[in-house]
Amino acid sequence: MPSPTLDFRNTNTLWSSVLVETLARLGVRQAVTSPGSRCAPLTFAFARHPQIEAIPVLDERSAAFFALGLAKQQHRPVVLVCTSGTAAANYLPAIVEAHESGVPLLVLTADRPPELRDCASGQTIDQQKLYGSFVRFYHELAVPEGKIELLRYLRQTVAHAGQCTLQPEPGPVHLNCSFRDPLVPVADGTVGHLVGKIGKGFFNHLSPVAEAFSLPRGAGSRSATNGFDFSAVIDRRTRKGVIIAGPEAVVDPERYADAAQRLARALGWPVLADALSPVRSFPMTGVVRVSAYDAVLRSPKRAKALQPEMVICLGGWPTSKVLRGWLAQSGAEILLVAPTARNRDALHGRTRWVAASIADTGETPAPPGKGDPSYAAAWQRAETAARQTLDDALAAATDLVEPKAAWLLAQHLPEATPLFVASSMPVRDLEYFWPATHRRHRVFFNRGANGIDGTLSTALGVAHGGRPAVLLTGDLALLHDTNGFLLTPKLRGSLTIVLINNRGGGIFEHLPVAQFDPPFEEYFATPQVVDFAKLCAAYEVEHTLVTGWTQFRAAISKLPASGLRVLEIRTDRKRDAAWRKRRFAAIPG
Repeated sequence: MPSPTLDFRNTNTLWSSVLVETLARLGVRQAVTSPGSRCAPLTFAFARHPQIEAIPVLDERSAAFFALGLAKQQHRPVVLVCTSGTAAANYLPAIVEAHESGVPLLVLTADRPPELRDCASGQTIDQQKLYGSFVRFYHELAVPEGKIELLRYLRQTVAHAGQCTLQPEPGPVHLNCSFRDPLVPVADGTVGHLVGKIGKGFFNHLSPVAEAFSLPRGAGSRSATNGFDFSAVIDRRTRKGVIIAGPEAVVDPERYADAAQRLARALGWPVLADALSPVRSFPMTGVVRVSAYDAVLRSPKRAKALQPEMVICLGGWPTSKVLRGWLAQSGAEILLVAPTARNRDALHGRTRWVAASIADTGETPAPPGKGDPSYAAAWQRAETAARQTLDDALAAATDLVEPKAAWLLAQHLPEATPLFVASSMPVRDLEYFWPATHRRHRVFFNRGANGIDGTLSTALGVAHGGRPAVLLTGDLALLHDTNGFLLTPKLRGSLTIVLINNRGGGIFEHLPVAQFDPPFEEYFATPQVVDFAKLCAAYEVEHTLVTGWTQFRAAISKLPASGLRVLEIRTDRKRDAAWRKRRFAAIPG
């Protein structure tokens, strides 16, 4: 490691440079900053450090989601820096998502010193434990002083905070940072006596925190090197079992899919693959892999015939409401294998859990019994029939119906393309219509809290510095985060936005509230009349209106190497909701 990059011009510059140097030694490589006066010492320190990419973002809400996307892509902590006051409050939605989905963020909020609080001093709010229980660790740093013992305290506290972003479970951490004047790097001689006293030895004991999301250890889990003995928890008499591969943020999706494949082969059980799981898009052979289960299980007759005795759920609960309802109705015993020690059992079933990811459970010992081949065969027949019906309908569709966009993306995006999918209708169209493939697409999502907040900004973080990426989003989710377009000049890489513009909230057309109009259209569908071509022009973003599927296939088959572009597909949400319902009803019984 090179000599520390320290700034001895004044107490604040030295304090901040020690903080940033500590983070660099921990392996932090990116910081997202927003402009402000009180955070100036931190911003200067990040901007001048040679090993950290400091990215300025005007809107703190957008900045936080951009950092979230970076952390999802890089699998390491990303730092957020903002000034005092409501700037820090704008981080909350992204911090909630990071907490719920287990993404490492280190949040540094600048603040006024204690003597300027609770006295109507400008741009000051109570920032103590501002994010409540949504952070893994909170600490208010001491006001900077030029004392070696306090700099040691700073170094160790920041090192601890960095570790807490990953262990025992990844998530956000908050440090509140008070600064007195001067906030700018003027030389005042206050720390000159420390020159030469803080060298390499001050930081040499620090080493990078794990660059991958750590594996929580909890009751029921075992060391990844020893594996988990599934035979100890699966009744040898179980003949009708299914594996549900639910949403999970995965560092190595190839390894994950291989581990799921080995388990499925050993058990002889079919795998129901959520569109947000690597199991849907990574190679799996020798197992029954089901992608059309949502359509299959809409029939009460089929749902009853396929009722399981036991279920192994990998990762989170599945996106499909139909599948979750089937699980709850089945009364089957459930083994939840998820990388968290927190309660994830939203169904409150007969559930036990393994606090690990299937990718980290080592070699899977063969269970004492095998699944019923006729049960797996029944799932295969149902999958083949449903898949064929859906695929035929989509292939024949010449109108610009929403589901066909997701279906074509699965087939025509370049292999291994990162895809960020917005919540609400886009993620459901993936769930319904994205077929099982071997094309190694990596699907990213904000399904911790399931909100549409920060959709564009998170997708830009996923795209920044990586492979050309794609965002599939509806119009309202994009409009909810239009300030994300301000990041366009900072983007290193490429993002293609596939915009489904149905002029409102398409998801609500599928809910019972749609039957009550008025007030449905105005208060729930919330129709909008934005001209997206003009919106893109305001941000100097390329815009293309898609008028046919041949044009769309050509546009997504080869992605640009750099820049941001929007492919707008104008659809009719009421027609498309009816189209989906007709296709589901046509699935053979």
